[in-house]
Amino acid sequence: MSTWFSGWRLVVGFLVTVIGVPIVGLVLTWVDRFVSARVQWRKGPPFYQPFADILKLLLKQTIVPRGAARTTFLFAPVVGIAGMTLVAMLIIYSNFNTVVNQQSSFIGDIIVLLYCFALVPISFIIGASASGNPVAAVGASREMTLYLGYELPFVLAILIPVVKVAQQWGVASALRIGGLVAYQQQFGPLLYSISGVIAAVIVLFTIQAKLGYVPFDIPEAEQEIMSGVIVEYSGAPLALFRIARAMAFVLLPLFLITLLWGGLRDWWALLKFLLIVVLIVLMKNTNPRLTIHQALRFFWFILAPIGIIGLVLAFIGL
Repeated sequence: MSTWFSGWRLVVGFLVTVIGVPIVGLVLTWVDRFVSARVQWRKGPPFYQPFADILKLLLKQTIVPRGAARTTFLFAPVVGIAGMTLVAMLIIYSNFNTVVNQQSSFIGDIIVLLYCFALVPISFIIGASASGNPVAAVGASREMTLYLGYELPFVLAILIPVVKVAQQWGVASALRIGGLVAYQQQFGPLLYSISGVIAAVIVLFTIQAKLGYVPFDIPEAEQEIMSGVIVEYSGAPLALFRIARAMAFVLLPLFLITLLWGGLRDWWALLKFLLIVVLIVLMKNTNPRLTIHQALRFFWFILAPIGIIGLVLAFIGL
């Protein structure tokens, strides 16, 4: 009976995740567009606009460019959706099934999470490269360069809480998302330390880049390369790309809360989530777009050294 019940819980949780996260992501997309419009003294779209846009794309014809690698071109958006679905399952399951012995997740799931987050930019790179469009190729080159830029500080930021937890609970617990959450439930959020603040700042900037938001919207830059990586996409594949990006808009702030701010098991997590979303939108609306060289210098020569300093502070317990 318990096995049957657990199986149904897993199925229901999967369905809620697959349906709920995209819906919340599209709502956040509307919030972003509405706030951006208000900042620019415009009225902004109605709340249902992102849903209408997705529905319109799903009903439109999918056009595959002549000379494109058809199978790869059409399969690329599925890679991004699959990656975000796995991330959603890992984050939600690890937060709401955490027990004292940290057995709610498997050793190394945080490494799996890191790879799953990478599937979204990889899907854009694959799709743009398969399209055969020179403008999309420029976007793919920028996407790859930007990914190589922000991934180093992102990994350093993740290592900071891992090191802090490993010092008291061992490496096995530190490499579990459930272990990180359980540690914070017992000892308080890791954010409330010098190294934790450093990690949070780094993750916030990398979230901006992972979402393709200003000042890091370089791969799509409409005014320069006509949407770049997605210039040849239409219909359902374009809708899937937008859904994947919307899911990332939900999951990246949730990941930050899980990693450093105590997890998602209390109602305060909603306020934390909204605060992070507000910071992301404000950063988007108050900065100009950087060039790819400026972005690389920022990530490699500013954030990465700061991340190394944070890692050293974590080693000495600060």
